[in-house]
Amino acid sequence: MIRLLSIVSFAALAIAAPVTAQETEKPEFPSPNAIVDAAPASAWVKIAPSDLLVMDLAPDAEGNPRRVVIQLMPAPPSYGWIGNIRKLATAHWWDGTSINRVQDNYVVQWGDASEEKALPEGLETVPESEYVQRFRATDMEEAKRQIVAQIPELAGSLIDDMMRKQMGADSYAPSNVHMGGWPTALDPNVGERWPIHCYGAVGVGRNLSPDTGSGAELYTVIGHAPRHLDRNIAVVGRIIEGMEYLSSLPRGKGQLGFYEDASKRIPINSIRLASTLPESDQPRFEYLNTEGESFAQYADARANRRDPFFIKPAGGADICNIPVPVRRVSGK
Repeated sequence: MIRLLSIVSFAALAIAAPVTAQETEKPEFPSPNAIVDAAPASAWVKIAPSDLLVMDLAPDAEGNPRRVVIQLMPAPPSYGWIGNIRKLATAHWWDGTSINRVQDNYVVQWGDASEEKALPEGLETVPESEYVQRFRATDMEEAKRQIVAQIPELAGSLIDDMMRKQMGADSYAPSNVHMGGWPTALDPNVGERWPIHCYGAVGVGRNLSPDTGSGAELYTVIGHAPRHLDRNIAVVGRIIEGMEYLSSLPRGKGQLGFYEDASKRIPINSIRLASTLPESDQPRFEYLNTEGESFAQYADARANRRDPFFIKPAGGADICNIPVPVRRVSGK
C-alpha cells in the first residue's frame, strides 16, 4: 500500500485555526533546521548497515582520507540493479577502478575506465520495465479514506484538491511525494511510481536501449535535478555523506566531462557494504521518517520559509528542494 500518512500532517497544518484578532504579535516560525533538530528520537528511522555502500577514494593531495557513503534504496524500486550492486561490492569489483567523468552541473561517474574488467558471475539483466513500479488504484483510494477518517473536514473534493497541492504535480509527473524516506513520482492515472533524480541521487550508467546497465557503472547528480532522466535510467540510492569529495572534483575536459588524461582520474581504493566492515568502522545513520509529524512540519517550512530572514513565503517547493534529513549517529 502507498504510504501517504504525511499528507495528514500537511492537511492538519492547512486547516489549523487562524490567528485571532487579539494575537497582535507576529508569530515566530522555526526554520527547517530547527524543526529537524527538535524532532524526537521516535521520528528517526535507522538505516541498516547492509543498505550502506562505503566508497573510499585515494587520499587527496594533502594525504587526507576521502570517504563517501551511499544509502541504497530499499525494494521494490530498482531491486534488480541493487542486487547486482551488492554482488559487485561483495566481490570487491570496484577496487582499483576510478572516477572517470565529472560533468559540470550534471554528474560524477565511476567504474572501470577500460571497460574490460570481467564482471562477477550471477549478475541479473534487468528489463526496462523495472524503471517504474506498479501500484493499484485502490491503494490511492484507501489512502484517501484513511485521511478523511482522521480529518473529516477534507471529505469530498477537498481531499483531491489537497492531495494535488501537497503531492506537487509538476512538468515531470502528475504527483510527487516522499514515500518511505525517498522522493517519488506518481502517476495515479496509470498506477505507476518511480524514484526521482534529485541532487545526490545515485544511478546506473548504461549504453543505448535496450541496455539498462549492470550496476558496475554508477553516477551521482552534482547539479540541478535532471528529472528528464527519470524512468530512463535506474535510480538506486543517494549520497548521504562525503558529497563534497565528489562535487568539488575538477571538471573533465573531454566530451560529456570524461577525463581525457588518465592521470586525472580519481582512484577508488574500495567500495564495501558497511555490514561487511569491522563493527568499529561501520558508519551509522538515521533519516527523518517521511510519514511523521516532524517531517510534515519540516516540509511545510521548506515550502513556506517564514523564519526571520525571509520576507515572502514561496507557497510551494520542488520535491528535490525538500531533501530528506539524514544524520550520523554513534553506537549501535
